[in-house]
Amino acid sequence: MYSDVVMEVGKKYFEELIDKMKAEKGVTQDVDLTADDLKELASQFKAEYKEKIGEDFPDDPKEQLMGAIKAVFRSWDNPRANVYRRDNDIPYSWGTAVNVQSMAFGNMGDDCGTGVAFTRDPATGEKKLMGEFLTNAQGEDVVAGVRTPMPIDQMADKFPEAFEQFKEVCKILEDHYRDMQDMEFTVENKKLYMLQTRNGKRTAQAALKIACDLVDEGARTEEEAVAMIDPRNLDTLLHPQFDANVLKETTPIAKALGASPGAACGKIVFTAEDTKEWAARGEKVVLGRLETSPEDIEGMKSAQGILTVRGGMTSHAAVVARGMGTCCVSGCGDIVMDEENKKFTLAGKEYHEGDPISIDGSTGNIYDGIIPTVDATIAGEFGRIMAWADKYRTMGVRTNADTPGDAKKARELGAEGIGLCRTEHMFFGDRIDAFREMICADTVEERAQALEKILPYQQGDFEQLFEAMEGDPVTIRFLDPPLHEFVPQTEEDIQKLADAQGKTVEEIEALIESLKEFNPMMGHRGCRLAVTYPEIAVMQTKAVIRAALAVKANHPDWDIVPEIMIPLVGELKELKYVKKTVVETADAEIAAAGIDMKYEVGTMIEIPRAALLADEIATEAEFFCFGTNDLTQMTYGFSRDDSSKFLEAYYDAKILENDPFAKLDQNGVGKLMKMAVKAGKETRPDLHCGICGEHGGDPSSVEFCNSIGLDYVSCSPFRVPIARLAAAQAAISQK
Repeated sequence: MYSDVVMEVGKKYFEELIDKMKAEKGVTQDVDLTADDLKELASQFKAEYKEKIGEDFPDDPKEQLMGAIKAVFRSWDNPRANVYRRDNDIPYSWGTAVNVQSMAFGNMGDDCGTGVAFTRDPATGEKKLMGEFLTNAQGEDVVAGVRTPMPIDQMADKFPEAFEQFKEVCKILEDHYRDMQDMEFTVENKKLYMLQTRNGKRTAQAALKIACDLVDEGARTEEEAVAMIDPRNLDTLLHPQFDANVLKETTPIAKALGASPGAACGKIVFTAEDTKEWAARGEKVVLGRLETSPEDIEGMKSAQGILTVRGGMTSHAAVVARGMGTCCVSGCGDIVMDEENKKFTLAGKEYHEGDPISIDGSTGNIYDGIIPTVDATIAGEFGRIMAWADKYRTMGVRTNADTPGDAKKARELGAEGIGLCRTEHMFFGDRIDAFREMICADTVEERAQALEKILPYQQGDFEQLFEAMEGDPVTIRFLDPPLHEFVPQTEEDIQKLADAQGKTVEEIEALIESLKEFNPMMGHRGCRLAVTYPEIAVMQTKAVIRAALAVKANHPDWDIVPEIMIPLVGELKELKYVKKTVVETADAEIAAAGIDMKYEVGTMIEIPRAALLADEIATEAEFFCFGTNDLTQMTYGFSRDDSSKFLEAYYDAKILENDPFAKLDQNGVGKLMKMAVKAGKETRPDLHCGICGEHGGDPSSVEFCNSIGLDYVSCSPFRVPIARLAAAQAAISQK
């Protein structure tokens, strides 16, 4: 351990020596080696240490102690710690501490032992003592999964008095902390020593059950129960499970411990580095290891699931996978692993890197090949927690949705409207030809004619969204991306467009060339398109209003108020100009229909200038929606698509601790948002404000949005429950 943790030699070299010695002596367990074997092994270890480090292993206890202390401080800044902190919102500036304490020995003979236990099942939340125990062992042996331990109940046979005392201590600790405890303990000469306790990591499913049970037991209030759940973990409950019908027909090739629930299938890979690399190129992978260690954290993050040969329910793989919400099957001793050659043998078959495999983290079953998955069903406790969350939150939660399917799924998950519908997603497929015809048009009349062909499609799309939302608000953003994103790229498509337009290939190529921009992010897009080509805004307005009128006619009791959002505004006159087109078109449509209908015209705040001049913009805008993806790009001057090239260097240099596109920059971008909300509401007190960038589903960003008085957050459908819970936690903590 000293060589591995303090001197960073790497424990695999020592493991190889142990395995060789066990093979020579014909034993399977480390503890089966004799004292003489261990003496011989110790001298081999020292020789290995000297070869790797170039000096003798230190015999002075003070030197060892100082080395160990330095190693703890050094660990605060290792790559895996930095990744973990980024994932869990822990600032680097906090630093770490070192405890030095006398040792309780669990490996002094058969009247000693060590274990890890939970006061409730961390996988299901069931109220029962769960854990693992090893006699004549150190805590590291249980956690590292070097030996497969025995269930905690068997401790009663070995050390009945210590076990009775342990059960009493468990009750005292859980009653005190009012939460499920994760405890480490040692028995030395039959005497119990408690080493540590903490609130235990648990699966999302277990977290919901434990929170609900604690309320029913009178230990927690509803508000405290809501605050106990990590919103990010809810994601795992919404992930697919294996198709039960296919499972009935499929025989598992092996069964091990279901250490972290969920279904995972993919190509097997054998190192954390390969997992990361394969996942980066879009492959779904399962990480197969003898056992995992903290060095594997990045690979574990990239994997669909984790499969280990060694280790129990409290091994590193199991605990970390549960914390991440990643499926994990551990302790599959039937696997004959050959990590070096990237292969293993199981059930008589040799599996090589890239072979497909499926694992079930709920049952521990392992299957050959890929098993199809189905959408998860939401358990009862999920509904209870969500109902409490909705009771205490003060901020609305909408969804970003462009299709009826997304809108329907979001509504099932509790969305209260659509905060962002990106209309450009509706111009592809069978509509792209008409849109390209519009781009190629030489006159306003030709453009309008081409847009007429798209109008019925757009109207149909919007009708389906209004239907899916059943009277809840729907915010429709007008065309945003630059036109060059819609033009053909291949020779075949260019020829096809030229033929359709009666133009030469050269003319079309010249047009395509003319649409290219040096900096498209700041180019001819957003409201600038509507200024240049007002006929686009006319067509989109007609489609929105006609769709709303049609759905209202079928559902007179629904309160349909379309929200038309003008993107990329940075100047009041710009908004005024486009709004005039929208209002004249909308009013004409409503008058022609003879039905009274309200609608709103607002804007996206995604240019810093708009946030700075929010008081002026609010004279025309009836609502603000913060497009924090672009607002972050323009505030930082970072391209979202290219920042990955340098962000890692920024993390390493401690210039940034988080990706500002994943977690809202509250100091800079947040300051602009705060100013805009305050100034906008001073001009127009009934102004409603929301956020529809990717940050709308990030818990810490949601908390910030609540603190500056936003009326709602909008996020992708599967993140809606996360936003609902985060909004409730923000309201509870800020109250």
